[in-house]
Parts: sequence; structure tokens; C-alpha cells
Amino acid sequence: MNKKDSGNFYVPDLCRVRAVFMLLITSELLVLVLAIVQAQDSWIDWNYFGLLSLFVQWTTLTSAALICLLRPRLAKMSISRATTAIVGLVLLDVLAFSLFADSVLHPQPGVAPWHGVAKKLLLALLIVLMVLRYFYLQHQWQEQREAEMQARLTSLQARIQPHFLFNSMNTIASLIASNPEQAEDAVLDLSELFRASLRTDDQLIPLNRELELCQRYLAIESLRLGERLRLEWDIEPGLGHQAIPPLTLQPLVENAIYHGIQPRPEGGTVRVEVSSKGHFVYLMVQNPAPESTERQHQGNRVALSNTQARLMALFGEPAVLKHSRQGRTYTVTLRLPRRSTNNRNHNQPAKAQ
Repeated sequence: MNKKDSGNFYVPDLCRVRAVFMLLITSELLVLVLAIVQAQDSWIDWNYFGLLSLFVQWTTLTSAALICLLRPRLAKMSISRATTAIVGLVLLDVLAFSLFADSVLHPQPGVAPWHGVAKKLLLALLIVLMVLRYFYLQHQWQEQREAEMQARLTSLQARIQPHFLFNSMNTIASLIASNPEQAEDAVLDLSELFRASLRTDDQLIPLNRELELCQRYLAIESLRLGERLRLEWDIEPGLGHQAIPPLTLQPLVENAIYHGIQPRPEGGTVRVEVSSKGHFVYLMVQNPAPESTERQHQGNRVALSNTQARLMALFGEPAVLKHSRQGRTYTVTLRLPRRSTNNRNHNQPAKAQ
């Protein structure tokens, strides 16, 4: 199994300050433990602690720098070869510093004290293997988490409701004779929905693309529901490039239609609101609450659980999904940390009235 992409290498990027800082803190804690064990007449042997800290910190910094420089080449190797190379690199570094330290602190003619050097090398070998094992397990856990998130995305993207497809095709068929231009627009909207459901490469897209997808979906449903479906849009300008997982808002709008509008003979209003406050962007979908709370809960479970899991995987704890019912209004609110996508080629969708 070869790692051809350095970004997918199981050893973290040691060129980053945070990674090096964590290594230094961990190694210093290990030195403290050894100094406590070494002390006989007191709690800690400060002389031993100071000398060992100097040795360990220099060894850690130089090893991290070498691994940082060689990381692109190491990432192209198999895991076993990369691990062997890293272990050999660290052991050579420890050997060089051990010989240098012994020559300075204990200058003796003749053969160097290999017994002490061998102990240092053995200890370094055990520590490096434990650290690399930890890095590998962390990498495996992260890959599993990303795979689960991708599976949830694929599941959600494949969830085009059969009743929606059936109703859409019937609507298009009825419009072909009476209003062919409107039927053609509906076909284009439906094809864009299918294209979005099959696109699984993007983990984040601009908000304006997701809003455009919602508008296409609502345009089709408006043909079917007519005056029963009323729409309200309140989109704050300047948020078109906010990063959002694909098919995040559209399933919520779909649920609003299916559970809040379709069962009511008089229909109702679906309100989509996007605003920003501080370092967060808020997306809100409101619709008339269904008569049966249990039915609504069962219907929303898949979309809400998938959306929440994907938000947590991509944004972490700052991303929040909440849903509430106040009187006759059901509200779903998303809170996303402000983050822009690199794609600047999408225009802000027009506000529907």
C-alpha cells in the first residue's frame, strides 16, 4: 500500500509549529518522569533533568526537521518502508548526539562508553515506535471518519424521493402541450437536481450553488402545488461564497414541502433565511408545523441525522443544527463557521419573492 500523496501520509506534517510544540511538550513530560525515577534523595534530580532535557529537545527538534524535509519522499514509500526510514533516521540522530554529549561531558581516551549509548538507542527505539503507532492509529481513525462522512453524503445524495420524481414527470408531461417552454425549464431544473445528486467529489461548495439548487427544486414544486406554495427568501448579501456541504439545505427545504405544505389543503409558506453574525453564518428554514409531531419526527430523522453528522465531520463543534416547533411553525436552523470556498465563478442567485 503506497502513500503517493503527502497530505495522506500517516505521520503529521512536522513543519507545522503546533505539531512540533506537541512533540516538545510530550518529550519534556517523558524527561520529567525519567528525572523523578532517577532521583534517590529527593523528588527529582534537577541536574539529570536539565542535561536530559537539553539532549532530548535537540534530538527531537533535529529529527522533526529532517522528517519535515524528507516528508514528500517518505509519503511515496509504503508504510513499512517509511516507518523503517523514520526509525533509522531518528536512531542515527540519537547516536550522533549521544556520541557528542559523551565526548563533551565525559571525555575519555579510547573507546566510547557504548553501553550507555546502546541504552539511549534502545529507549529511543521504543519511544519512536510508540509515537509512530499512535500517529498511525490517529490516521486510520481519521480515514474511517472521512469514509463514514462520504458514505452519509452518498446516501443523502442518492435519496431523491420516488414520489417527487413521479410527480415531477407528471407535471412536465401535463405542461408539454399547454406550455412547452415551462416544461423545458422544468426538465432543466430536474436534470440539475440529478446532476447534484450524482456529484460526490465536492465536500464543500459555495452557498450560492446550494441556494440555486433549492430554487430549482422549489420551481418544480411550484408547478405542482401552484398557489398552495408560497415562498419567502431573505438572503443577506455577500455570503455567496460561504462554504457548505452539498445537499445540506435542499433536503431541509424538501422536508418542509413534504411535511409542512403538501398535507395542508390551504398550503402554506416556506421561508428560507440566510444571515451572518460575528464569525458564524446562520441558515434557517421555516414551514407550517405538521399536525402529527411523530410523523414529522420520523420523516425528518434521516435528513437531520445525515446533515448533522456531515457538519460535525467537516466543521467540528462550531457547526450546530437545531430544530424546534413553536406554535404552528416548525424551524430548522444551521450555524456554520464563516469559511469561504476558493471557487469564485458562481453568481449570487436572485432573491425570489
